[in-house]
Amino acid sequence: MHLQARRFHCDVPTCRRRIFAERFDPDVLKPWARRTARLDDVVHHLGLALGGRPAARLGRRLMVPIADRWHLMENASHAFLDAVRKSMRQIRTAIGAATVDPALLTAAERIQYEGYRRREETNGVILAMAKEDVAIKEIVRRTGHSRKLVRKVVRGQRSDIFRIRESSLDLHLPWLDAQWAAGQHNAAELWRQLRRSGFRGSLRVVGEWATRRRRSDQAQAGALGRTPAARTIARLLTIGRDAPSKAETVTVAAIEGGVPLLVEAREIVAAFQSMIRKKSAEEFEPWLQRAKASLVASFANGVAKDRNAVIAAITLPWSNGQTEGQITKLKLVKRQMYGRGKLDILQARVIGTG
Repeated sequence: MHLQARRFHCDVPTCRRRIFAERFDPDVLKPWARRTARLDDVVHHLGLALGGRPAARLGRRLMVPIADRWHLMENASHAFLDAVRKSMRQIRTAIGAATVDPALLTAAERIQYEGYRRREETNGVILAMAKEDVAIKEIVRRTGHSRKLVRKVVRGQRSDIFRIRESSLDLHLPWLDAQWAAGQHNAAELWRQLRRSGFRGSLRVVGEWATRRRRSDQAQAGALGRTPAARTIARLLTIGRDAPSKAETVTVAAIEGGVPLLVEAREIVAAFQSMIRKKSAEEFEPWLQRAKASLVASFANGVAKDRNAVIAAITLPWSNGQTEGQITKLKLVKRQMYGRGKLDILQARVIGTG
């Protein structure tokens, strides 16, 4: 049987990598290409092609669809982030920052705010047509915007004012928070200690962090400043609750009091992840009914479609993580060779990694 991984072929009979190919021979799968409900027949014919009738019978008997637990946890986290994005208008109202004073913004934040105002004009036009029950395809034709952008606006996923940036301090934030809590507020001293541990950033980066932290600690309930980005809010409502600053505590309390549906979505996502960790399959059906009536209903509907695979992932000890890892390894090896060698070198390296 001939297996193909994108446009690179491996015809070596002993090569183990071919079992992780992305496509099988189309002649074998053609009759069932669009009939996913007959997955057992696909497994039967694959086993027949690979090992004869005994392998086909064994494959049909052992075939159990199992969802990948890591991806289930990841998708649940993304579902909560989408729920936060859909609730940004209510969040701004809850924390008293529905309007932004440009005079209080930095130069970079003012540029982002101007971009947000332009996006809001576009969003208003798209949402007005959506309220008139105009189809997404027709909105795309009238406005000239991409289908992806229109779908994000309709779903409420394009309402962030400020974007978060990655910082060289991200890996050192737990240590910095501990030092700050211990009373060390001198930015220069913090920077010198970070340098000894391998930090390569400048004093300015640490100084800006210390200034923001100092202002954050001085914030009062009636002066929350600007609304954080959706990703920041999602972090504060989940893992960020362990060691929040004073301003973060005020922000979280305002959101939890003003947007109860978002708190419910957080509890539903946490219950789903706990169910996977504890392997509590008996909680699945009550959780599913509760989730379908919440802000993460889209995620719940997707889980319901793969009900058997999700329940198998919760109850069974097996996982397809090994397969996912091998596929990722193969793709990483291939991408490492972009622009560095010809096809024969890439083919030799892919086969050699087995």
